[in-house]
Amino acid sequence: MAPPLFSHPGGPDQVAHEGIFALALVVLTPPWIPPLFSFLFQWSRKVWYKELFNRSQDGLATALAALAWQFFQQNPLYLGSWNLSAGVGIAAASLAFFLANTTLVTTAIHLANNVPWREVWRKNSAWIAASYLLLSPIALLLARAYETPLLAGWGGWTVLFFLIPLYYSRFYWDEKVRLEQAFDTTLELLMNALEAKDPMTRLHSERVADISRDLARKIKNGDEAYAQAIYRAARLHDIGKIAIPEAVLLKPGTLTPQEFALIQSHTTKGAELLSPARKVAFDQLVYNVILYHHERWDGRGYPKRLAGHEIPEEARIVGLADAYEAMTAGRPYREAKTPEEALREVQEFSGHQFDPRLVEAFTELWAQNPIWRDRHAYLAAKEGSVSRSTFSQPSSASASPLPSEPGSRTSEE
Repeated sequence: MAPPLFSHPGGPDQVAHEGIFALALVVLTPPWIPPLFSFLFQWSRKVWYKELFNRSQDGLATALAALAWQFFQQNPLYLGSWNLSAGVGIAAASLAFFLANTTLVTTAIHLANNVPWREVWRKNSAWIAASYLLLSPIALLLARAYETPLLAGWGGWTVLFFLIPLYYSRFYWDEKVRLEQAFDTTLELLMNALEAKDPMTRLHSERVADISRDLARKIKNGDEAYAQAIYRAARLHDIGKIAIPEAVLLKPGTLTPQEFALIQSHTTKGAELLSPARKVAFDQLVYNVILYHHERWDGRGYPKRLAGHEIPEEARIVGLADAYEAMTAGRPYREAKTPEEALREVQEFSGHQFDPRLVEAFTELWAQNPIWRDRHAYLAAKEGSVSRSTFSQPSSASASPLPSEPGSRTSEE
């Protein structure tokens, strides 16, 4: 996804933290003060139109939050003898603040980058919804703390006391973000190293990763954290090819038994290559994908001939995505299959090469016409335009996903 032309300074997590103070003002002051404060008091160095957008966005979101709070203060809500107005009011204000902020940002990114609205929302906003609702009671607590001085007759000291854990929560969140950025940078460095050796591999890995993420999300009922973990692991699934001699890796003809064994060793070589980063930058899921994405449901894969559910689920997901991508990508030693032909082969090998449950989910995804379904459309979206002749070269070799015998070249490599 292209960088957004409009975004909140600091990202969605900063919006959530700043929302605490905006909501506290909503509770403490007349309804016109919080939106004015949100509009005027921001610290950023963006170009004028981004600055204006961010200030207006915050001002409008805070105004809607103030209206939601005022509604429940003017129309008290009781449960028996309990007055629920404050609790329900702050929850409603938090929800209004969240929806206004994220809807405006999502719409701006959608219009500026021509990315589907739902995709922008899912990737940039949906995951922080819980943060707003969980942090909203803190805003009410801060407001009540200010109204109840514990030291020197000024509630500000009480607020400062409560801000200490909030500060540390933000500090550790920033550290988490920096670690994730370092992780992503590491992925880029590794992929750049592999791309320098085999220019076609990078686009292959990116498409496999996109297919894998969608498939993981579908079978896990929208679990975004799991889908993202699969995506990152899939980006590295072929990293072991760095250790394969170029004369073998890029050989256009048939392979000798020794060369074929060397190609197959990229799974174990990849795991060995990343072993120093185990439990520091990469978890076991990454190693499972690298090691076992060429295992088969019927036990005829490599390197350990695992079968069925012995194969880690993440490896089965990436293995299916890898096979589909390979079948629809031309190579010097075989012609590319059409998306329809590749889908039929995936379905034919359900229960043999692929997990039948994954094949069913993949078929449903394929029918929705995702951008990765057609490789040329995918490349055009990623790179602007790519010559079809670069990726579709004539050959008489088969593109079957069945295991290769020495001398043949297939998606099992």
